[in-house]
Amino acid sequence: MTQRLIQLLLLVTLASTWGLVQSSAGWTVAGALLAVTLWAFLDGIRARRLMNWLSTADTDQNPKLSGVWAELFESTRKVVKRLERKTQSSNARLDNFLAAIQESPNGVTLLDAASRIEWVNLTAAHQLGLDPQKDIGQYIQNLVRSPIFKTYLSGENFTAEIQIGGIGARPSVPSKISVQIHPYGKKRKLMLTRDVTAVELANTMRSDFVANVSHEIRTPLTVLSGFVETMQNIPVTETERQHYLGLMSQQAQRMQMLVSDLLTLSRLEGSPAPGKGDWIPAEELLSTAMQESRALSTVIAQPPQAIRQMDGPDFSISGNKSELHSAMSNLLNNAVRYTPGGGSIQAGWCLRPDGWAEFFVKDSGPGIAAEHLPRLTERFYRVDRSRSRETGGTGLGLAIVKHVAQRHGGQLDVKSTVGKGSTFSMTLPPSRVQLVNSTEPIIAALSGSEQD
Repeated sequence: MTQRLIQLLLLVTLASTWGLVQSSAGWTVAGALLAVTLWAFLDGIRARRLMNWLSTADTDQNPKLSGVWAELFESTRKVVKRLERKTQSSNARLDNFLAAIQESPNGVTLLDAASRIEWVNLTAAHQLGLDPQKDIGQYIQNLVRSPIFKTYLSGENFTAEIQIGGIGARPSVPSKISVQIHPYGKKRKLMLTRDVTAVELANTMRSDFVANVSHEIRTPLTVLSGFVETMQNIPVTETERQHYLGLMSQQAQRMQMLVSDLLTLSRLEGSPAPGKGDWIPAEELLSTAMQESRALSTVIAQPPQAIRQMDGPDFSISGNKSELHSAMSNLLNNAVRYTPGGGSIQAGWCLRPDGWAEFFVKDSGPGIAAEHLPRLTERFYRVDRSRSRETGGTGLGLAIVKHVAQRHGGQLDVKSTVGKGSTFSMTLPPSRVQLVNSTEPIIAALSGSEQD
């Protein structure tokens, strides 16, 4: 500031001196005024340069300034640089924070005081059918068209969460979205959403499972209780007693099979997947299952079905022997139960060109309508309940087969045509298949042949 005053006084002095040289008081005053005007003009140019720089805040520019304006520019530039560094640090933290929320498995939506969308992550956008860019600034109640949600949003009690319908993967399977709002700041709102479709389905399945188990056990227990009460209170002949005991034995066996299948399912679901160390000959597994199915056929089918073992390649399977035997027996026994007496059943192993092993069971039964196929592996689901009970089925066989196949990295496939029979196939991956006289899985042999 002192430097500027000195410059002003020096300029006024020079101009006044020029006026004195002219021996005129008027020229002296005019010279002083001209000097002040010139000084003010030059000082204004420097101020304008600084103002122009401040409007751009470009620290890389260096306007031509001198004196106090240069000092002021330098001080301001340092302050701006510090603010830029703080802004960059704040923006980086904000970006990291938003990136973390973006990856959250829960939906996050920020609403302003008027319930307009300020920000929404991709999870919430997918769950609620929003556009993360185009819907910014839109009223959330205009986009989430649920009466329950609008009532919840308009109220002031957000202590509990609500459930609304979401955008399902398929129209036939609508999703359920849990929504809860948390107020913050000046009437702003943080809305959290969770997809609870799987939880709702699990609860429904658990309820259905308990109801089905209760029903399946209650029926044989009722029969047993009825026969016991009859034999206790009513005199019966020896022939009648033997008949009643035979029926009671059948019901007891049915409950025993049901409990055994339930324990098998529980063990499959609760234990780790089998390793790949044990190799079992596929022919050995097939022969054992065929013997059991033929024995069952002579008991429940009149006349017994023609059960034929199909020839196949000689190879071994890596996995749990008891699980694989259980799955194969279930497929064969199901064919025996649902194929009329005198029908034909074919079973065997084959190798696909891609190295996958396939155990197939083909029957000449009545076939299964297309609408039943997606639900066949559900527990206790039966196409023909009366037929299943007559032949001793528990309704858990295909569920066991599906679990065994998945635990071994494979899958269960079903093809059926009403009136033409059905084909059930359990496939296992090449990593679990080993040809005879080979020490490596078939996938290694296939890789070698491709290189050749």
